[in-house]
Amino acid sequence: MPHATARQQLAILGSTGSIGVSTLDVVARHPQRFQVVALSAHTRIDLLLDQCQRFHPEFVVVTDPIAAKNMQSKLNSSGLKIKLLSGPQGLEEVASLPQVQTVMAAIVGIAGLKSTLAAAVSGKKILLANKESLVSAGALFIEAVHQGGATLLPIDSEHNAIFQSLPNPFNGQLQTSGVRRILLTASGGPFRLTPLHELHSVTPLQACAHPNWVMGRKISVDSATMMNKALEVIEAHWLFNAPASAIEVLVHPQSIVHSLVEYIDGSMIAQLGNPDMRTPIAHGLAYPERIENGVNFLDLTKSQALQFEKPDWQRFPCLALGFEALRLGGGASTVINAANEIAVERFLNGALAFMDIPRLIEAVLTSHAIPSPESLEAVIELDHITRQRALLWKPHVSFAAIGL
Repeated sequence: MPHATARQQLAILGSTGSIGVSTLDVVARHPQRFQVVALSAHTRIDLLLDQCQRFHPEFVVVTDPIAAKNMQSKLNSSGLKIKLLSGPQGLEEVASLPQVQTVMAAIVGIAGLKSTLAAAVSGKKILLANKESLVSAGALFIEAVHQGGATLLPIDSEHNAIFQSLPNPFNGQLQTSGVRRILLTASGGPFRLTPLHELHSVTPLQACAHPNWVMGRKISVDSATMMNKALEVIEAHWLFNAPASAIEVLVHPQSIVHSLVEYIDGSMIAQLGNPDMRTPIAHGLAYPERIENGVNFLDLTKSQALQFEKPDWQRFPCLALGFEALRLGGGASTVINAANEIAVERFLNGALAFMDIPRLIEAVLTSHAIPSPESLEAVIELDHITRQRALLWKPHVSFAAIGL
């Protein structure tokens, strides 16, 4: 396919994470198309330095202050002429650079919110792999996209599949587009068939062993609890202007059908492919064209039978919390995202049992009235308060008993 001769200028936020590494793999296959302007990391500076040596960005951001000092020393020793920025402000700066056309937003968690908003305000093409931006601040983020004239392309495999399966162009209205509902697929994670009584003794190592995808630890735990799908339900609500009643989750263990759109005439359109994040990443990078991405082609004659199941709500109580947050509205989505981040962190540190993750989130969600944040500062304040409550939560102890 023909394409412009000028290379697309990229800022990759979270370049040392799994999404960032996969993005650079696709970029490296098309040096005539893409040029890396900025990379960022939190603490993984050895990998970041290697990326700098391969892609020669103008800017590099390290958000951890100690790691930033070490990175500067490494840059000085390497002879690379790259400007180092530090802290969250550095992320916002590179996301807003005039020469940057496309921002890969791949920082996990609320830490990616401000820089993703900065990209939206600056009118960038945003490849959104940071679902928390929409979950925590959906209304604010979508408003910033519209006001800034940004282009928003989802990189989560499920939402990218939905994007590909909706009418093109999509007018933002499911009903007038003939869409009956959106079906988000979920692998079911590593514990889809585990006896319920064994879930109480699940270890972090077991929870991070995803059967189909290679992901970071936090996202892997979210997949194991299906909180990732709860957050994706909220994300789909904002991305596609879809009410909760038009969103359904299907467990699909093979992770071949990445999601579906059902139309009012009974047709279902789906996107299929091998489970590899380079597929949605390449789609977003080259959109509306398509490019080779290194992913093995799917041979349907060799693939196993495709299964679809309704989710087990008893096994995956986190999933129900996503729909509950949409029902409650306001700041409820901000609360479950923040509470989940702390719950997962406590689980990974050995301070919380696996099945205490949904209990903590539900306790924080229902323990007090939740305001509707109308500014970024209000979102950040609600996020902070929620995290403090989540850190104090103890199994079988009410917040009232500890004075909250």
